[in-house]
Amino acid sequence: MNRLTPKNETTNAAQPPEASMGKRMLQAVLKYVVPVIIGVGLIYFLYKNVDLEAMMTTLQSEVNYLWFIPVICISIMSHVFRALRWRLQLRAIGVGAPLHPIVNSIFGTYAVNLVFPRLGEVWRCGYIAQRENASFTQVVGSMVADRLSDTVTVLVLTLGTFALAQDAFYSFLSTYPQVKDGLVGMATSWKVWLLALACLAALAWLATSKTQNAIVLKVKGMVKGLWDGFAAIAHMEGKWWFLLYTVLLWGCYFMQLYIAAQAFTFTCDLSALAILVLFVLSSIGMGIPTNGGLGAWHMAIIFGLSLYGVGTFSSEHPDAQASAFAMLVWGIQTLLLIVLGIYAFACIATEKKKPSNAQQQ
Repeated sequence: MNRLTPKNETTNAAQPPEASMGKRMLQAVLKYVVPVIIGVGLIYFLYKNVDLEAMMTTLQSEVNYLWFIPVICISIMSHVFRALRWRLQLRAIGVGAPLHPIVNSIFGTYAVNLVFPRLGEVWRCGYIAQRENASFTQVVGSMVADRLSDTVTVLVLTLGTFALAQDAFYSFLSTYPQVKDGLVGMATSWKVWLLALACLAALAWLATSKTQNAIVLKVKGMVKGLWDGFAAIAHMEGKWWFLLYTVLLWGCYFMQLYIAAQAFTFTCDLSALAILVLFVLSSIGMGIPTNGGLGAWHMAIIFGLSLYGVGTFSSEHPDAQASAFAMLVWGIQTLLLIVLGIYAFACIATEKKKPSNAQQQ
């Protein structure tokens, strides 16, 4: 141990404190400031020319707020179903956390994401790993598998919705051909494919390399922990329950938007297919790293409504009704996430700390 001390001191000394601080500040800006700028920029783009008086009139006279009671209840149930699904994956890696702390971790995740996009996922893994004295990387791996299943679900829903509502999408692409050109350009870009191949090559090298380099070994250990947590889904008990919870989870997401549409006089007659299109577009929009979907979710919803005659997708002449719909539905969901987050953190703060393995022995 003594022989390592000078080396560590040399390593730390080689990197000036100013450089380390600058690196941390840059990382903080990229993680937290950039998403806020994106979200605020999208909101400004969408709402800068909205007739606020007409929007307020819509919110006062064209909305039945009682419909949001079942929306809130279904939203809470969606978090519970996500917790039940994640519990199956945690059990597969030997983490037997009770349901209530897992539910609190889900509540807390979305609350943290409102302030620090994507950090909520890391927080919930850290909370469960620390509470259950489990491997952090394995818990993260189970979370990655959890999110990957969501990605697969969105992909399936997108393909199915596109097959059922081709006319609406073709109408948009004919109006905005630059969107189609951008997607085709991304899919055929040699840079994108080269980056994908480079990532696969790096993973293959890590898997086969026999180097004893400390940094490489640490990275391999982290990758193995992630893989163990991810692969647990293949041999976990209750695969049919996992599928059922996935259907219930995404069914809740869809029903939230469907019932919310019943609250507005200008969307209550939209078909289930139209709401499905809105739902898929908004789910894709949530993939943009902004605080709780700020701006990105609004843009997807306003665009989706324009496909079915509710306003036009334009920054020059935005529709007050579509803008009011997006802002109110998003606002109520965000307020609920804040309340659930406060509840979760209060429960966590008052729960008894689980003794460590050393204390138990």
